Amino acid sequence: MFRQQISHWLFGIASLAFATGSATAADDMAARFGAREDVEQSSLSPDGNWIAFVQPLNGQGAGLYVTDLRGSGELQMKRILAVDGKPDRLAGCQWASNNRLLCTIYGMSIMGGTDLVQISRVAAVNADGSDLKLLNIPGGDSLRSRGVSLSGGAVIGLAAGNDGHVLMMRNYVPEVTIGTRNAQTKEGLGVDDVDSVTLRTRPVEPPKNNAREYIADGLGNVRVMGTRTIDATGYDKEERSYFYRPANGGAWQPLSVVMQDNANFNPSLVDAEKNLAYGLKRKDGRLAAYAKALDDGGVETLLFAHDQVDVDGFITIGRNKRPIGVSYATDRRRVFYFDPAIAKLAAALSSALPGKPNVRVVDASSDEKKLLIWAGSDVDPGHYFLLDRATNQMAPVAASRPQLDDITLAPMQHVTYPAADGTQIPAYLTLPPDGGAKGLPAIVMPHGGPGARDEWGFDWMVQYFASQGYAVLQPNFRGSAGYGEDWFQQNGFKSWRTAIGDIDDGARWLVKQGIAGVGRLAIFGWSYGGYAALQSAVTEPDLFKAVVAIAPVTELNQLREERRTWTDFRQTSDFIGTGPHVDEGSPARHAGAIKSPVLLFHGTKDINVGLQQSQLMQDRLVRAGKASELVIFDGLDHYLEDSQARTEMLTKSAGTVRISVCGRA
Repeated sequence: MFRQQISHWLFGIASLAFATGSATAADDMAARFGAREDVEQSSLSPDGNWIAFVQPLNGQGAGLYVTDLRGSGELQMKRILAVDGKPDRLAGCQWASNNRLLCTIYGMSIMGGTDLVQISRVAAVNADGSDLKLLNIPGGDSLRSRGVSLSGGAVIGLAAGNDGHVLMMRNYVPEVTIGTRNAQTKEGLGVDDVDSVTLRTRPVEPPKNNAREYIADGLGNVRVMGTRTIDATGYDKEERSYFYRPANGGAWQPLSVVMQDNANFNPSLVDAEKNLAYGLKRKDGRLAAYAKALDDGGVETLLFAHDQVDVDGFITIGRNKRPIGVSYATDRRRVFYFDPAIAKLAAALSSALPGKPNVRVVDASSDEKKLLIWAGSDVDPGHYFLLDRATNQMAPVAASRPQLDDITLAPMQHVTYPAADGTQIPAYLTLPPDGGAKGLPAIVMPHGGPGARDEWGFDWMVQYFASQGYAVLQPNFRGSAGYGEDWFQQNGFKSWRTAIGDIDDGARWLVKQGIAGVGRLAIFGWSYGGYAALQSAVTEPDLFKAVVAIAPVTELNQLREERRTWTDFRQTSDFIGTGPHVDEGSPARHAGAIKSPVLLFHGTKDINVGLQQSQLMQDRLVRAGKASELVIFDGLDHYLEDSQARTEMLTKSAGTVRISVCGRA
C-alpha cells in the first residue's frame, strides 16, 4: 500500500507541471505579514543569462519560474513547473547546465500505517519546461524493493568535463532476488555521476551501509566520507567517523572522529586546489574555523575564531562552492572573508546598498563575473540584485516581500538585561514604528530549537505584532546556540530551569524599564519557543496574561518516544535525558497550574513535533477547566508554510493577546 501511494504521488508530478493558480493577497495587515516570501529560492545559470525563482502558489503550492536576463526593459518571468502542495512541494532548484534544472520535490506520507515520514525525489526539467523527468532511485521505488528510500538524493557537486552531469549522493535499496537475475542488490549510501538529460548513471562511490555523508571537491572528485557507528540495538551512536581520499586516489584514510561536543575537526568543504578540508571544531569552548591538510601529515590551521560567539558556517561562491569566508553572529550577522577580492567586493556592496547591511551572494555564473545578490535589514525584508562585475553595473531583480513595500517597519535593537543571578542576557527589542516606548503591551517571543538563536534582521512575526502596537522582546536565553558550550548549558530541556528563568527575567526587565505596562505581558513561541511559553505559564502563572504556542513540545517523554523507531532515537533520548527534570519540565503534566488563556496551533503533518503534543496539552487544559483553544491545520507541517494559515494564526493570536493584555477585542 505504501509503495502504491509513493508511485501515485510521483507520477502525479507530470500532471501538475503546468497547473494554474495564484495566491490572492488580502488587504489586512495579518495577510500581508503572514504571506509566504515572494521569492523562496533562486539560482543563476552557469552563463549568467537566466535566473530561476521558486515562488509560492495557493496553499503550500509553488511554481518554478525562469527569467531571461538578456532582454531590455522589464524582466519577464515564465512559469515552467508547478506543484500544488497536496502533498507535492517544491524545495528548490539548481542549474545542472545552461538549459537544464534539477528540482527537489517532497511531501509527507504515512509509512507502516502510523509513522509520518518526509519523502523527496529529484526531477529534471529544461528551462522552457519541456522534458520533465524523475531521476531513478536505485531500487527504492521498485515493487520488489526490500525497503523504501525516503530521499531522492542530493547534488554534492558537478561532474568535471561533462555539461549537465552532476554528482549525486543517493541511497541504494536492495530488491528481492527470487525469480529474477537483474535485481538491485547493493545497499547503502553511494555517489553517482548522473546525466540530467538522459538520466544515465555512472557509479563514482559504491554504496556503503554505514555511510552517511560524502563531500566533493568542486572538481568532480569525492574526497571526504562520513560514516556512522551502530550500537547493538541498531541505533546510531553519537560519534561519526570521517575519512579522506588522497589527491592522487587510493584507499580511504582516517581524517577525524566527531562527537556531539565537536571537540574534533568536523569537515564541511574541500578545496581541491589547496588540498584542504575546511571544518569547525571547539576552541576555548566555542566553534572555530579550521583548515586541515588531506595528506599523511593532517596539519590543522586555525582560520578564524571569535572570543564571544561560535563560528557557524562557511561562505562559498559559485557552482563549485569555492570557500571564501566564514559566518558568525554577534549583535548582527558578520562575515570574515579569507578571499581578499571578495572582501573588497563585499565592502563595495555595503557602500552601494545603504540601509541593507545584510548582504549575501546567492549564486554566481561559472566565471564569477555575474553574481546574484540578496540584501536586506531589520526594516527591509530583502531585495535581489544582479551584479555584472565586468561592467560594474548592478540592477534590481525582485523583492522578497513586495506586499510590505508601502508599510513602515520597526527597527530592531540589540539589548542586554540581567538575569536573576546577574548574568547579562543578549536579546533583541522591537518597538512599534509609531514611536511609542513606554507602558506598552508587550510580547516575549522565545526562539525555537532549543539549539538555535535569534538574530538581527527582518522577522515577519515580530514586525506584525510591532505594527499592532506591541513591544516585542526576543531573548537569547542560556540554552541558546551560537554563544559557546558554557552558554548552551546542557541544552534547553535538561537545563530548562535556567532557560525559562532567563526568559521570565526578560519580561520583568520590560516592566522595570517602563517599556511594558504592569499586567500587559504576553508570551508567544514556536516549537521550543512554544514549549518555553507553556512551561513559563506553569512556573510563573501570574507573569503573562496570554500564552500562544505554535507546534509546541508539551511532554518530554513523548517527544523521546516519537523517535523510537528511528535510528537517531539514542541521540534524541540522550538529549532529553532522564530524571526529575522530565516530569517537572513537561507542561502537559502541570496544566492545572496555568492561569492565563492558552492558544495552540499545530499542523497534522508535523514530523518535528507530533500533533499529539498539542492534543495532549489541550486535553489536560480542558480537564483542568482552563481557557484554551487548539487550532489544527490539516495537511500542514511544522512550519505552516501556507499564507492563509499564517494569516489566521496571526489574526487569532492578536485577538487572544489583545483581549487578555489590553482588555479589549
